[in-house]
Amino acid sequence: MIEINDGIKNMIEENAMGLATTDKKGNPHNIAVGYVKVVSKDEIIISNNYINETIENIKQNKNVSLVVWHTNWKKTCIGYELKGQAQYFTEGKWVDFIKKLPINQGEPCKGAILIKINKIKSLVE
Repeated sequence: MIEINDGIKNMIEENAMGLATTDKKGNPHNIAVGYVKVVSKDEIIISNNYINETIENIKQNKNVSLVVWHTNWKKTCIGYELKGQAQYFTEGKWVDFIKKLPINQGEPCKGAILIKINKIKSLVE
């Protein structure tokens, strides 16, 4: 079973991450996301405040990849790639959840991306 441990959780929640998707032709698309929370040992949620192309890609292909590095990466070279499947919600408990996050105060909170992680790989091996 894949498990997001406390160290990875802290890194995810304290840093911007790269979120990669692909369009229907297989073309890659990568954005930085910063409003990310770990909601279980194998799930993370991302607030959609200004994401458009990524949402369209997820609707066509649920497979996503994320990357995160330690803030002080020059001194502490620690990073992870997380792969999983994404679901997009425009209403319901996950949208209610992101709307309650202090970081989202004043943001549009158009939806929530829930990602079930199925692989975690250290980028420093």
